[in-house]
Amino acid sequence: MQSFSEATTVHPAADGYTADLDPQWAVGDKLHGGYLMAVTARAVTAAAGPAHPHPIAVTTTFLRPPQPGPVTVTVESLRTGRSSAQFRARLAQDGSPCAESLVTQGTLDDAAPWWSGLPVPTLPAEDECYLLPSEPPGATFPVHLLDVVEHRLDPTTLTFAMGHPSTTGQIGGYLRLADGTDWDPLSLLVALDPTPPISLTLGIQGWAPTISLTAYLRRLPAPGPLLMTMQSAEVTSGRMDETAQLWDTKGALVAQATQLAAVRP
Repeated sequence: MQSFSEATTVHPAADGYTADLDPQWAVGDKLHGGYLMAVTARAVTAAAGPAHPHPIAVTTTFLRPPQPGPVTVTVESLRTGRSSAQFRARLAQDGSPCAESLVTQGTLDDAAPWWSGLPVPTLPAEDECYLLPSEPPGATFPVHLLDVVEHRLDPTTLTFAMGHPSTTGQIGGYLRLADGTDWDPLSLLVALDPTPPISLTLGIQGWAPTISLTAYLRRLPAPGPLLMTMQSAEVTSGRMDETAQLWDTKGALVAQATQLAAVRP
């Protein structure tokens, strides 16, 4: 099992960067969207240099799912300022684009917020939450991602697994990297795309591929698990929205994301 850092390593190349996508960071046979964003963002971070060391906003449109193995990431600088820099990046495989990203780089710290109107959600203690297995009973495919990112979910949001679909359209719980590594700005992109999708909790069986995901990285996370919540406002016309929020062990909001996903029963 590769660590997150190993699985997202990029190497300079003549036309950008190369990477080797790890099959472990997948749901079924589809590589995880947050993982693909993290690989792209690592290439952008390398191109941005020490003046703008962290991604602070990333919007990715997913075009086609790549296979595990070699990919290229091309990075185009759009603007460089004192406090931020903007880039366009493309992750491609065998000459075909798989994901297009707009990335804003800046500098994150762990300062307290000047103002916050979003309270930390109340969830059961981490040891009272259910650790999701990578091969749950009755599942039609393995969720390899759960071997590298531990998901401990609030049992009250898992009634769908017992034949009683949820009506709330939300999940919550705790996330840890399975190898014990602490979260950083790049790995937060993985945490912002947690599993299961809201459609599954509502009783809709099937794949829920991400169409577009926008992530905001707010501050450097404290060591330890992340507290995660995700909810949907509506499922309609074969699509759903999902809004994820992450808090660290200090009770600080560290990242947010909104995505549009397809619902394919």
